[in-house]
Order: sequence, then structure tokens, then C-alpha cells
Amino acid sequence: MRAGDNNQTSTETDKWKFLGDVISRGDLREGLCVCARFLEDGDMFTVDWLIGELRAMVSVSGEPIQRLGAYAVEGLVARLASSGSAIYKALRCKEPVLPASMELLSYMHLLYEICPYFKFGYMSANGAIAEAIKEEKRIHIIDFQISQGTQWITLIKALAAQPGGPPHIRITGIDDSTSAYARGGGLNIVGKRLTMLAQEYEVPFEFNAVSGVPSSEIQVENLKIQPGEAIAVNFALTLHHMPDESVGTQNHRDRLLRMVKGLSPKVVTLVEQESNTNTAPFFARFVETLNYYSAIFESIDVALPREHKERINVEQHCLAREVVNIIACEGAERVERHELLGKWRSRFTMAGFKPYPLSSHVNGTIKALLGEYSGKYTLEEKDGALYLGWMDRHLVSSCAWR
Repeated sequence: MRAGDNNQTSTETDKWKFLGDVISRGDLREGLCVCARFLEDGDMFTVDWLIGELRAMVSVSGEPIQRLGAYAVEGLVARLASSGSAIYKALRCKEPVLPASMELLSYMHLLYEICPYFKFGYMSANGAIAEAIKEEKRIHIIDFQISQGTQWITLIKALAAQPGGPPHIRITGIDDSTSAYARGGGLNIVGKRLTMLAQEYEVPFEFNAVSGVPSSEIQVENLKIQPGEAIAVNFALTLHHMPDESVGTQNHRDRLLRMVKGLSPKVVTLVEQESNTNTAPFFARFVETLNYYSAIFESIDVALPREHKERINVEQHCLAREVVNIIACEGAERVERHELLGKWRSRFTMAGFKPYPLSSHVNGTIKALLGEYSGKYTLEEKDGALYLGWMDRHLVSSCAWR
């Protein structure tokens, strides 16, 4: 036996002693990170062993890290098997079976109610839009992911009550496959709902549905711009799905911003998850995903009991697919590509935009909203943007541009 063999044996012994210690201590977070590190290094024998140990430590009804850990392990397994995309699609419930689609809609609605993330985004964006178009008679709101149209209910009601009467509102809604599946049909469902609401509040209203075109491939002609209308563009939790220069030659992320700037909008609102998973290498991305989603799962833990069946469904159908996609997929198949606000700021600046600071009235409204939730939520105003956080971690940022 050569001296080098002795060193290798000693290193291998130390490795297994360390791994045994991590597992015996029940340190799930460290175990997950170590497994991701060995996967990145290509040590598949150790990864296989660790996954078997980790599976015994996770639980979809346990503590927040155990619940998140269950989905992180599935992400690691999928990456190992190069099947991340297939699992992501399965978790999106893509096959249109109506009862399941209604269930998905109810899970999305429950998440909307128990955590303030969506309401924070919608209220801050609406506040900026209302401020920017307050003198206008004809407004055109372009929503790059209209989902169920929930965001616009409060804005239509607010504009109906403004002095001098409401403006003429036209909303262009751009669809996405998950939202279409959840609502069990096309954008005509959203258009009908908003039209009925506008009629009830005597607001002149039109709805322009853009179906069958992915939001990343939208062109100006899809938007049916009319002369004399004030344009507001809304990017609520959607721009991170657009592929950028790191994915391929077609940088849709920056192309869309340049196209929108060419419309001369009164305001463009951006709401995004404050996480850095776009271009980070695998291990750094894995750790960032654990840290970010741990805070999300902890905030859900405060809102719903652990054994609550609907909570398990909310996490599985609304969050697990994101976790699996970030961990398991690469290239065009990785569609969850979050960036920090600093990076978005440089993209908007390069496209020719200038910041449109959110008003103190918007801040006050959101502070009142957070009063209805756990005291562990935080709100910070910084450089004209708002950050919603859980304890010491920023989770969602909101800002506006023109």
C-alpha cells in the first residue's frame, strides 16, 4: 500500500465519521446541505446513502424544516435522476381534471388569505398605479400574469369612488398555464368577472384577453394599444419566469422591459420574490432555496396547525413545485429564476426607466394590512421600494418605475 492510499483511507474514514455525526445529531438542514455538496461533487454513492437517511428525517406534517426538507429531498432525487422537469410538471397538476383544478384554486386562495405576500404585492402595485393615473380619463392596464384577476377588484372599486367620476378602464390580461388550469377555463372567465364588477360600480370597462401566447413572447401588437390612453404595466411575481441571457441567446427578460419602455407608460410596477436563484451555481442556489423557503414555511406554520390537511395541500401544490424546479432543473427547464431587487434595478435602468417612489399613503395602507397578521412580519422602506419580510429575512420586494 502506498502512502497516498493511506491518506485516501483516512480522508474517507473522516468523511463517514462526519456524516454519521450529522445524522445522529438529527441536523436535517446540515444533512441536506452536505447531500447537495456531494451531489455537486459527483459522489453519487454518498448521495444515495444520505438520501436514504434524510428521507427518514423529513415529514410533510412536521416542523417547517422537515416539511421543506421533504420537498428538497425530492428535488435532489429528481436532479440525480435528471427528472426534475417531469416532477415539476406533475406537481403543476397539468392534466385538466376539473375537480382537481377547483382544488388547486382553493389552495391558491387559502395561501392568499393566510399569508400577506400576494396582498402586499397587489396593494403596493395598485397604490402606485392609482397615484400615476389619477388625472387620466382613459387608462390601459397591461397585466403580464393576470391569474384570477383578483388584484384589480380593489382598484376598480377605488377608481369608481374617485371625485369627478371613474376613468374608462381597459385591462389587457396575459394568461399562464397554471392559472388557466386552476380556474378551469380561459381568460373569458376573468373578463366576465371583472366586467360584472365594473358594471355594478358603474365604471366604463373593456377587457382584452391575450391567450395562447407565452408572456415571454408577447409583442406590441398583442396589446392592442390605442391612442390617447394612459398605460400602466404590471409585473406581479412573473418576470422571474422569463428566460434571460444566462439561458439562451433570446434574452426575453430584458427584451420585454425595452418593449414596455417603448410604450411610454405612466408607471410600471414590479413585485418579486427577494431571492437569488437565477445564475447562482447549484450548491449556492440550494442553500439560498433552503433559507428563503424556510422563512415561508415558518410563516405558514404560524397561520395553520401542522396537522391541517389543507396546509399540506397548499405547501405541496403551491410551493413544492417551485422548490423542486429550482433544485432539480437546469437550462430552459428551470423556470423559477429569482433575482434580488438590486439586479432588477439595473435591468430597469438599462432599459431606460427611472424609479417612481411609492407614496407614504401606500406604506400606511400596507402597515395596516400587516396588523392583521403575525407580528413577525416586517415592512421596510428603502430607496423608494418596499420589502416585506419574515423576521430578519426579506421575502418580497415591490417598486415602481416610469
